[in-house]
Amino acid sequence: MINRNPVTTGDGPDLVGPYDRVEAEEPWFLPDETDEDSSPLPKAPEAGLVPTADWREAEAGLAAELADCAFDAGRLAERLRRAGQGAVQRLALEEAAAVSWWTGDRIGADRLALWLSWRIGAAEKGGEALVRTAWAARRLAAPPSAGVGATVADLLGEAGRGDAGFAGDVAAALAGVADLSPLVRGCAGFHLWRSLDERPEHLRGLEAAVLGARLAGQGRRLAFLPLALTGFGALTASGPPERRLAAWMQGAHRAVLAALMTLERVEVWRQLATAETDDLQGRTPARLVAALAAHPLLGAAEAEAETDASRAAVLRNLDLLQQRGLIREVTGQGRFRVWAAKV
Repeated sequence: MINRNPVTTGDGPDLVGPYDRVEAEEPWFLPDETDEDSSPLPKAPEAGLVPTADWREAEAGLAAELADCAFDAGRLAERLRRAGQGAVQRLALEEAAAVSWWTGDRIGADRLALWLSWRIGAAEKGGEALVRTAWAARRLAAPPSAGVGATVADLLGEAGRGDAGFAGDVAAALAGVADLSPLVRGCAGFHLWRSLDERPEHLRGLEAAVLGARLAGQGRRLAFLPLALTGFGALTASGPPERRLAAWMQGAHRAVLAALMTLERVEVWRQLATAETDDLQGRTPARLVAALAAHPLLGAAEAEAETDASRAAVLRNLDLLQQRGLIREVTGQGRFRVWAAKV
């Protein structure tokens, strides 16, 4: 026989049952409003995307080093002004190829030249990396932009990733360092861009390097400031802004000196090639010399466009320059050949 519990009749009518609604109680962890001594904890100050005060302090601490780098950057700007757009394009190709090794794309200058001259290589393995590197070279060689917002808009293109206000948002984030040295703005912009995007590291790293180089060149009539021609120290530093700026400035200074030496060697070669081809008739030899001085590597198709001469005339004069020891063919192939000046 089942022993049932007896029903209790002594319980009052106000006893709360399992299905009765109960008023929600205040959470135990909230402070008692009646306690006059209780007070909320102090809030941490809101920090912007770009810590302006830290960057200003970093600029002040590295003023002497920044002045030295700015002086040599001015020398580079003057040298490029005399050499023309071809010299800017040459440095842009070398800088883009160097940055590609930092991002992991590892595009050599010869492969980049084949793509620019013949559009060869995009269908092979790593073709997307080749297209990205060629994009970086074009953006670096573009005319300088006025202001941070215009530089970001040029980087993104006219569409602006579908967000017309994105360039303005980036410019607003960098507004606190707008009156600092271009080197500081470039470094702050580089690290800001790498922190904004959630895409793979090699994609935003390439864009950040282009943006930082373009911002660092502002104020000196430079399309961009070289950063990676002698290594990746400027792009790999971490820690507080002063440490990042010190590495950025040191890497940029070395790259600027390397660019100056490259332009000096190219100028010496140009003068020698001009003297050695003075006996050749027509305008094609002189135009070929100028094109070879502007490009680290030059294909026949690109030489044809640069000189406005026929393919036969271009190949004939390239063979003459090679026979006189002024240039060298770097592929060793019978077709799709590429030449370089012996600088």
